[in-house]
Amino acid sequence: MQIANHHNKTRPEGLAERIYLQLKDDIFEFRLLPGDRFSESDVAARMDVSRTPVRQALFWLEREGYVDVHFRSGWQVRPFDFAYFEELYDLRIVLEREAVKRLCARSVGETPPTLTELAAFWLHDPRLEEGKTVALHDEQFHLTLVAAAGNGEMARIHRDVTEKIRIIRRLDFTQGPRIEATYNEHAAILQAILQHRTEEAQTLLANHIAVSKAEVRKITLHMLHQARR
Repeated sequence: MQIANHHNKTRPEGLAERIYLQLKDDIFEFRLLPGDRFSESDVAARMDVSRTPVRQALFWLEREGYVDVHFRSGWQVRPFDFAYFEELYDLRIVLEREAVKRLCARSVGETPPTLTELAAFWLHDPRLEEGKTVALHDEQFHLTLVAAAGNGEMARIHRDVTEKIRIIRRLDFTQGPRIEATYNEHAAILQAILQHRTEEAQTLLANHIAVSKAEVRKITLHMLHQARR
């Protein structure tokens, strides 16, 4: 197990947040691997802090689904369950297809301003090349589409799904061709929505998410293999 060494003597709440963010980054960057076991004392010693903020940080991570607690044997990074992630991707498709249907059903004068802003970014602005930055904009693209449809509960559930798949979804932007493909696919989806071509927009969106799901699985398996060597 590898955990970066940090010296932080700030207030307990701020300290717990720093530990939480560091552990989350260790999980995201495969410094802590799925299935790795560790104790609160391990983390406290490596970060030179007490166990209290470590425990608080770990319970936050447990609530978000990144770690599990075993009261007799300490903590464990949750093993990857690809079936679970693929169910979340399928739920995304259902929610986003419905959002697109509702957006296409609106009259020309009812186009939400947020959709116009998306079109400016993905169709007209200079293309970004840095993977992590594009990943953030990609996530916001999909969140904005669902929010623009106007159903608050649908948007809330979609945000929850987005948070749960973030750990593997961002891997889709570690390769240049995938960044270019994302720009092209987002542009095509937006053009279909703005021209009220419902079936085409839904098909493009579903295919876009399905390809991303397949790429993410492939990249994740490769990165886990590399990290364990």
